[in-house]
Amino acid sequence: MAVADRLAELGLTLPEVAAPVAAYVPALVDGDHVYVSGQLPFVDGVLPATGKVGAEVSTERAAELARLCALNGLAAVASVVDLDSVRQVVKVTGFVASAPGYTDQPAVINGASELLGAVFGDAGRHARSAVGVAELPKGTPVEVELIVRVAG
Repeated sequence: MAVADRLAELGLTLPEVAAPVAAYVPALVDGDHVYVSGQLPFVDGVLPATGKVGAEVSTERAAELARLCALNGLAAVASVVDLDSVRQVVKVTGFVASAPGYTDQPAVINGASELLGAVFGDAGRHARSAVGVAELPKGTPVEVELIVRVAG
């Protein structure tokens, strides 16, 4: 099934690629890999939430935001290659702005991992890191970066 069809089946639409907030590109192709810069959960250019997970933002809400980050990541991939050329999501790195003592970062980043699995099936299974940090750009609760392998 084409990725666009799968996205439609899931009720998802790829957003416009988020404009970089600093001096970088959203995605870069190197050989048969696409490296996606850290994606924030922008919706139409606006962050739908700010704050620390475990304080102002619940784990469940943060997982929804991680899902948005992954969708934005797919838009970044689609800006440089056809999504149907994706053969494997290789690595997901998720950063969670964490309140002191918060330790459920993996549950937050599951939002991104589950979306990628729903879109790509077995090709969406990946290695992953979920890291708690003190602060993230623009006060966002979560940021996700991707590495995908594409058909050569």
